[in-house]
Amino acid sequence: MDKLLIEGGARLSGEVVISGAKNAALPLLCAALLTRDPVTFTNVPRLNDIDTLLRLIGQMGVRIEREADTVTLDAAGLSHPVAPYELVKTMRASILVLGPLLARCGEARVSLPGGCAIGARPVDQHIKGLQAMGAEVAVEHGYVHAVAGRLRGARLFTDMVTVTGTENLMMAACLAEGETVIENAAREPEVADLAKCLVAMGANISGAGTDVIRVRGVERLHGAHHRIMPDRIETGTYLCAIAATGGEGVLTGTSSGWLDAVVDKLIDAGCEIDCERDSLRIKAPSRLSAVNVRTAPYPAFPTDMQAQFMALNATAEGTAVIRETIFENRFMHAVELQRLGADISIDGNTAVVRGTDRLQGATVMATDLRASASLVIAGLVAEGETRIERIYHLDRGYERLEEKLAALGARVQRVS
Repeated sequence: MDKLLIEGGARLSGEVVISGAKNAALPLLCAALLTRDPVTFTNVPRLNDIDTLLRLIGQMGVRIEREADTVTLDAAGLSHPVAPYELVKTMRASILVLGPLLARCGEARVSLPGGCAIGARPVDQHIKGLQAMGAEVAVEHGYVHAVAGRLRGARLFTDMVTVTGTENLMMAACLAEGETVIENAAREPEVADLAKCLVAMGANISGAGTDVIRVRGVERLHGAHHRIMPDRIETGTYLCAIAATGGEGVLTGTSSGWLDAVVDKLIDAGCEIDCERDSLRIKAPSRLSAVNVRTAPYPAFPTDMQAQFMALNATAEGTAVIRETIFENRFMHAVELQRLGADISIDGNTAVVRGTDRLQGATVMATDLRASASLVIAGLVAEGETRIERIYHLDRGYERLEEKLAALGARVQRVS
């Protein structure tokens, strides 16, 4: 199993190119199941989660062509609308095949998903919405089994803001009869990117990016070309890595437009950030100021950046309070940061981080995707060598992480 070795103390500087967004690419690839025509995507990141999803839809009869960052999916031969456990167990986003398969084939059988152990992420909102659209849904032997003729438009209200639930129901509604209204919809940029692609395929969608999305069903969708949006969480992670080391750098192929809450916090911490149309420039002080964080659904501070800011606060001047309101079990990285010398105390969904003058390298273990990123950031500033184990979590969401960090001057290497 691969490990990451980091020799801390290097000040990061230089330029890094941001990849396409994992959280946008996964639902977009599932959207290709809705049509018999080929759909081509560019700016597709090379990640383990992308590989897993392509294997999943490939075994359903979808033809896949992949070259560099371009993927073309041809679902004309879709014949097996089943997502088996052995492919679903490592990735919760695989539930996103449920809506498209049901709308296109009239039936879907999808294993209950696995993924990061960061708390409950139930699929009941997906099921409730599909049932309201006329589907018969049962959970049996660990699988969600859904059957329907043509789905019918309905008014859907989710009990909680759910990104994958919004995406699943929006895709299913594209081929439903009549109009579907999704209220309390997720407003994330990835939802809007999915809607943009679906519209290019012939869907009739309005309101994506707001909390009310309207979808008027059509008889069929056609092929399209779509470029996947930049990864805002990767963008935020590299901003934090540069900031934590007191460095300066330029991030290209990205935008601050989807990352206002993170940029504002980094400015509060003492960073200078210049935002251009497709790049960000950051210059950090020698030591950051501690900043409080409270996670909440978009456009507020993203839960996927909470761990990175905990690492950043670990050596900042002052004390920071971090409140996690999205997932109930997302402080597992705190124990590993403590192994590096961080002063962190946890009480329920609140962490208090008291900045220390220095961290010290040690062996730590990644517990989930974003926790892995926090350990990398901490390792970059720690004295001596930090060894990060179980970095397969990193490979799920960060493309060529060690190469990009090395280009910024980090002393990092992957070992088996």
